[in-house]
Amino acid sequence: MYVFVCGGCGVHLTVPLSEVALPTHAHQRYGNGIQLPVLMESGTFAVDPEPWGPPWRRWEEVDPEEVAARGIYAPVHALSDGVAGAMVVAPGDVRGTRLIPDKSGSGCCGPDGADGPNMVCEACGLSVATRIDDCSLWQAVWLAPNAVRCLLVDGVVTAPLSWEELLAQGKRTPPFEPVATWGGRLGTSHFWSWSPQWEAAAGLALAHLLVASHGGPVTVPGGLTGEVFQRALDALLPAGSVGRRAALAGPGLALPDTGVDIILVPVHPQTGQTWTPAGPAARADPVPVPFGMWLSLAFPQPYLPIGTPGALPDGVLRDDPQPPHPNHLFRADWRTFQNTLVRLPAVRSPWLREILDDLTPRRRTRLF
Repeated sequence: MYVFVCGGCGVHLTVPLSEVALPTHAHQRYGNGIQLPVLMESGTFAVDPEPWGPPWRRWEEVDPEEVAARGIYAPVHALSDGVAGAMVVAPGDVRGTRLIPDKSGSGCCGPDGADGPNMVCEACGLSVATRIDDCSLWQAVWLAPNAVRCLLVDGVVTAPLSWEELLAQGKRTPPFEPVATWGGRLGTSHFWSWSPQWEAAAGLALAHLLVASHGGPVTVPGGLTGEVFQRALDALLPAGSVGRRAALAGPGLALPDTGVDIILVPVHPQTGQTWTPAGPAARADPVPVPFGMWLSLAFPQPYLPIGTPGALPDGVLRDDPQPPHPNHLFRADWRTFQNTLVRLPAVRSPWLREILDDLTPRRRTRLF
């Protein structure tokens, strides 16, 4: 466990926290006027290895050698000049700080971080963090790496869970969830939608699927996996009878046969490492999928349509109705897709650059 302290006076700024991987949806902007929940689970923190936040520079203003050194291989609208290594925590885990209302940024419903750090240490007044609480953004506090220090609390580093322990824990991310909007003339409302986390995770995986396609058609498994990926793959890749075949692979699943070219594998939620197979499947191209989404794809939960009278025996699930299916086709998150693809060296291939450049706003609206 770790605590973060003020770099100026040493006062504790957080409760004890354990480190996890940075969520794929950490910088997601979802819809308009949407009330998103807290990004980080209480008691955890994650580190963003890349710069993020103000000040920003347009692509044309950045030296090509600097772009290459930062591992970006295709143009983007702007690049952050912020300090790399910011730590993100749940707002409820922060202590000893004070919000600066005048630095709320340009958000319409709350602070969005556009003005830089907006939280100071109560003891010494040093700017230490940025609070995000605007609509359509995940609620979070980003600790400034050049203003805080990380201290080991108990001197003991706990080993991350094994893949088998993660399976037993069974923390999946449901594909559908109720999404809340901020109150307007008609008040606060809710609607069932595809999970914002799934849309961000699909943006990450879709970028890797395109690279693994080698420019030809790709077929993914049917069911929910096909509903999430197949439409976009068919629209972005050329049609053909012969292509590459993708399959789910990971802990608890039988290894796919030799006819599989691409495997959708889980990413460890604590370490960020991708599951690696052994044997013939190791030759397939891996596509990372965040663990909570992968678990729901690999092991769909059964549904009992008929109620069971009396007490439920062991192994029998409740017969609660399934959540409503969203009334629109699945769309991956465009910004996550773009931010992932431009950081993969394969995007320098002409056919991939053509896909990226051809995604005009109108076409993005239909697919993303």
